[in-house]
Amino acid sequence: MFQRQHTLKEPFTFEGVGLHTGQSVRLQVHPAPENTGYVFHRIDLATPVEIPARVEYVVDLMRSTTLGKGEVRIHTVEHILAALAGMGVSNARIEVEGPEIPILDGSALPFVEAIRQVGLVAQKEPQQFYHIEEPVHYQDKERGVDIAAFPLDGFRVTVVVDYNSQVISSQAATLVRWEDFAQEVAPARTFCLLYELEELYRLGLIRGGTLENAIVIVDRPYSAEELRRIGSLFGHPDVQVVEQGVLNNTPLRFDNEPARHKLLDLLGDLALLGAPIRGQIMAMRPGHTANIGFVHTLHKLIQKRQIIQRFQKSPTPSGVVFDIHAIRQILPHRYPFLLVDRIVQFSEDSITGLKNVTINEPFFVGHFEDNPIMPGVLILEAMAQVGGILFLNIVENPQDYWVYFLAIDGARFKRPVVPGDQIVFRLDMLQLRRGICKMAGKAYVDEKLVCEAELTASLVLKSSLKGAEAAKAPARGGRA
Repeated sequence: MFQRQHTLKEPFTFEGVGLHTGQSVRLQVHPAPENTGYVFHRIDLATPVEIPARVEYVVDLMRSTTLGKGEVRIHTVEHILAALAGMGVSNARIEVEGPEIPILDGSALPFVEAIRQVGLVAQKEPQQFYHIEEPVHYQDKERGVDIAAFPLDGFRVTVVVDYNSQVISSQAATLVRWEDFAQEVAPARTFCLLYELEELYRLGLIRGGTLENAIVIVDRPYSAEELRRIGSLFGHPDVQVVEQGVLNNTPLRFDNEPARHKLLDLLGDLALLGAPIRGQIMAMRPGHTANIGFVHTLHKLIQKRQIIQRFQKSPTPSGVVFDIHAIRQILPHRYPFLLVDRIVQFSEDSITGLKNVTINEPFFVGHFEDNPIMPGVLILEAMAQVGGILFLNIVENPQDYWVYFLAIDGARFKRPVVPGDQIVFRLDMLQLRRGICKMAGKAYVDEKLVCEAELTASLVLKSSLKGAEAAKAPARGGRA
């Protein structure tokens, strides 16, 4: 994979039919500036719509990956995305006249050949990568799907499929070098089992499917009448089964072509992450639903890492996410009301923070001087401050907001907190809606519960408060 970003030297164009919609489509792929990524444009509409090729825009996964914005859809994006990623194209503008990417021969090979023909040009910006730093696991027990990523200095992906069929039993496919993508993965065509055809047709899918753009695997013996009935749905009443158990007269391109195509689909779906992966991926029985679930998992980790890097500028000891310097950037509180020392765990819906209680706390001067106990309201305030940092996952610029706590429910104090204690606050997001969140908080000292409560908070934009204050202020100077 290139160390610098690349784009196309010239545009290339395809016209064809969409596999699922059956509609005629025109596709033109253009060069794009650095840091654009892949962006689709529906230019056949009265008002063109731009849809970035990012996992946030995935709206449907029925037998393909569909991106959408509002009511606008672009179906079956995985093959063109796999071709762009596999050939090292970092940035491309993909103009589509129609609701779906043309299926062509059912593989990514036509796109790869077009990219080779127009060539690539190096750009100035370095290529960004997403490095797998620790094992990441996605599982769908109901479907028997497991996808895992592991650290690796490079890229390697392995796919295993098992359809419990005499024709497709267990197959595996592996890509160990991007340089092999064009030859080893791109030619693999989309496929389905024969028994699935009638159901897919009933669901309004594969309206553009033919025996020239898909492999149909015959999973059991079929009578001549059954073959005629199924074939007539697609204008091929004279279909027959050849030796390989494939419903057409074109031989398989690889003995394990189904597994290679699943690998192709996975690479296309991984492109929705927005950056190539450095790491090893192993996928058992993947499909678009699982692929995108896995990409969502990786995307959340990327967002978390970006947030941490934004505020935590200096290295921290192992187990520390945000030190006091980062916390001061995030929270508006200052002495004597900044009551959080460290954040040691941080995710999309939970957080853990620490407060070291010392005899030098200013509140001990006038609170039980002979028997110093941390006031319960300040324990709740410290808990609320830890919870406020969870809002980093909600807004892009948290320093532009005030966090106002609206309610404290079910507060219970179990044990006193005294100088020398370290309080561990653990908060879990219970509900998030329209900038208001409800969190369950617990505070521990030496792993013993000292306080618990449910906190409800709201985000208020600072600029909106200034605007409201200005509106209430008396007018100065003369009247208009």
